[in-house]
Amino acid sequence: MGEIGAKRWNFGANEVVERSSSLSIREYLNTLISNLDKGDTRPVIALGHGDPSPFPRFSTDPSAVKAICDAVTSSKFNSYASASGIPVARKAVAEYLSRDLSYQISPNDVHITSGCLQAIEILISALANPGANILLPRPTFPMYDSRASFSQLEVRYFDLLPEKGWDVDLDAVEALADDKTVAIVVVNPCNPCGNVFSRQHLQKIAETAFKLGILLIADEVYDHYAFGDKPFVSMAEFAEIVPVVLLGAISKRWCVPGWRLGWMVTLDPHNIMKDSGFVQSLTNVINMTTDAATFIQGAIPDILGNTKEEFFSLKLERVRECAEICYEEVMKIPCITCPSKPEGSMFTMVKLNLSLLEDISDDLDFCCKLAKEESVIILPGGAVGLKNWLRITFAVELDLLIDGFSRLKNFAQRHSKKKAP
Repeated sequence: MGEIGAKRWNFGANEVVERSSSLSIREYLNTLISNLDKGDTRPVIALGHGDPSPFPRFSTDPSAVKAICDAVTSSKFNSYASASGIPVARKAVAEYLSRDLSYQISPNDVHITSGCLQAIEILISALANPGANILLPRPTFPMYDSRASFSQLEVRYFDLLPEKGWDVDLDAVEALADDKTVAIVVVNPCNPCGNVFSRQHLQKIAETAFKLGILLIADEVYDHYAFGDKPFVSMAEFAEIVPVVLLGAISKRWCVPGWRLGWMVTLDPHNIMKDSGFVQSLTNVINMTTDAATFIQGAIPDILGNTKEEFFSLKLERVRECAEICYEEVMKIPCITCPSKPEGSMFTMVKLNLSLLEDISDDLDFCCKLAKEESVIILPGGAVGLKNWLRITFAVELDLLIDGFSRLKNFAQRHSKKKAP
């Protein structure tokens, strides 16, 4: 509320919104961008967010572009869609996801969303009963944190353990949960850590969620971005153990985040979500939200059905190559360490050793000065809940990745503590 002159106005800043937005990656990226030196003529190298689509080596498949064009010119997809998506899109997603499973997903359990972020918004809104809490990983994908804060859903953090390949600390999960805990979020392959959970560990997570009586939210937007020794296994395989809500999108695998097409799938073979009333609550929230663009939905059967395996194999190999270079270059910089070689997604977390640096106070200070002095954007670990770590995105053009690490190395050397003569 505020006054201008003698007049009092009954609106003003919303404290809940202000608090929630401060948790977003965009806020951190805006801060870093504001620190760039406009006089630096070198190109800005963005290693701070996971969008490789601007780079030619990560362009999407021509068949996907054709599918969009065909959907638009057909004039069949100009009307409103039903709340959970048009039938052909729901059926196509169900069939696509079922390819890698031991059972078939029903199209009735698929809800089309405007990207995976909208799926998160819908899900958090449906879970946010007064007094409830949700278990989120640390480090985290902060959209869960900001949406939970906005919905006034209490967040409790369990650690991902770097010394154990970023596995979930299941003992901590059990200690954190109580009778008000509604769900646990698992991101696999992991943003921001770059790990892939083994089948055995996924089963233990599912069994823990069953023991606690909570919903398991499986964020698999980076599904199939597994390039290490462990294959990607969907949490959908464990829906017989615990109710699972599966989140995904075409944004990462097809390198088209701007197309905003995602999905939310309720896997509930024992009707636990249905009988509890949660599915109806989810449906009610969906009915209050906007829909994914109908022509994008109309293109989905051809996008999912006509993209050749060669496209995916090539993109995966390119991401793997970038991950290799990233890991090798990190090892050359004394003030940062990577606890394990990245094996999935497009990211890795590295620990910052401040004791080896001078005039650097913390991870945000490091990243702001790096942006100013070297025109390189890296996300401070505080943005994902891990202070004095850094999240590095490696899915960029190789020459930019190499140049970025060269600048990072020069920056680190320049700010290293000088040895006494």
